[in-house]
Amino acid sequence: MAMDHVLACASSPLTWHEVLQGPLLSSLSSIRAGLTMYLIEDKGGAIAVMLASLLFLGTWPAVLTLLERRGRLPQHTYLDYSLTNLLAAVLIALTFGQLGDSKDGMPNFFTQLSQDNWPSVLFAMAGGVVLSVGNLSTQYAWAYVGLSVTEVISSSMVVVIGTTLNYFLDNRINKAEILFAGVACFLVAVILGSAVHASNAADNEEKLNASNKLGENGSVEPSKGVPDKVSDAPMDLENPSGTKHVTRAEAGTAEYLIELEERRSIKVFGSSTFIGLGIVFFSGVCFSLFSPAFNLATNDQWHTLKDGVPHLVVYTAFFYFSISCFVIGIGLNILFLYRPMAGVPKSSFKAYINDWKGRQWALLAGLLCGFGNGFQFMGGQAAGYAAADAVQALPLVSTFWGILLFGEYRKSSRKTYILLGFMLFMFIAAVATLMASSGHRSTK
Repeated sequence: MAMDHVLACASSPLTWHEVLQGPLLSSLSSIRAGLTMYLIEDKGGAIAVMLASLLFLGTWPAVLTLLERRGRLPQHTYLDYSLTNLLAAVLIALTFGQLGDSKDGMPNFFTQLSQDNWPSVLFAMAGGVVLSVGNLSTQYAWAYVGLSVTEVISSSMVVVIGTTLNYFLDNRINKAEILFAGVACFLVAVILGSAVHASNAADNEEKLNASNKLGENGSVEPSKGVPDKVSDAPMDLENPSGTKHVTRAEAGTAEYLIELEERRSIKVFGSSTFIGLGIVFFSGVCFSLFSPAFNLATNDQWHTLKDGVPHLVVYTAFFYFSISCFVIGIGLNILFLYRPMAGVPKSSFKAYINDWKGRQWALLAGLLCGFGNGFQFMGGQAAGYAAADAVQALPLVSTFWGILLFGEYRKSSRKTYILLGFMLFMFIAAVATLMASSGHRSTK
């Protein structure tokens, strides 16, 4: 009978449409009816997505730092980054947020777009605003104080401030005695991070003074006749070609620091240490607020929604969060094209459009950050946003990339190495205790 039906369809083009409306569509409808929107509801799944988030959020800063050290203007890089950062949120919303039918009290993505949930939407968008400003600040802070220290200090501030706020917003579902022990460890990591930066800056100044390249006002005299020298690394990843196995100076030397200053887009020699640390602490305050704002958007602890209106599902909230992040990032960086900061050269929108040098890396960074943030929120909705702040272990990943790709702390003093070791140890201890405090949010 089935073969007869197929042969009959082949004899008339119109009957193929009938086939699609018959058995095939019925099968697909049955499959979809058996699906519900994908939500992480167990502790194991939450930890899995938080680990993925940790990897992504620790890697994208290294990618943007690489472009800045190659001389690409940060305005151009951040404009590219913003595009794919939004794309990641759209992809998450259209897949996880739209897969299958809605669950009780949890409408899917398209359904929520038409609901009267604007108070929660505004909380989500406020979180996107502070995250965008924080990300923009760190792009300049990386140049002033280095990738590792920037990520450690800002991430530790997120845990000290943001985790405390999330603990109370989440109705204390996390184990307080363990959670706040981890917060204390992060606070110690902040202090050690500042000490590492100060010690490393003193090491660099000593190297430059020894080479007679540091001027009286802290400026750097141009390098002349620096001989080519084989690097310790197998490939010069800071060379735009990415293929040469020879660099002009060995990482960690005065000549290397001078060449880096001449090549990079943000000039930092001669600047006060407090400028860099000030930018880092400002970004840390911004980062501390975006997760509590997102928490309020998805759980409505302040009861701003009307009776009967469902809470924002994490995918819908992340979509609105990313929209505001995109608008702020694009708007500010278009302004910075014509009125740049930190001594960065002026540019134009036409110059940005024509700047394809390293664009693929900036686009990749946006995807990594977008998916990293999305996974963090998915894990936080399941295990508590306070525990999800464990992804602030991203400096462990960033420090790895900073040492591997950029030669950070190469040829530094023993004091710097000791401080760095203690900083990372306290950071690992903090993350372990924070993970151990994970709770379980009831979805009923």
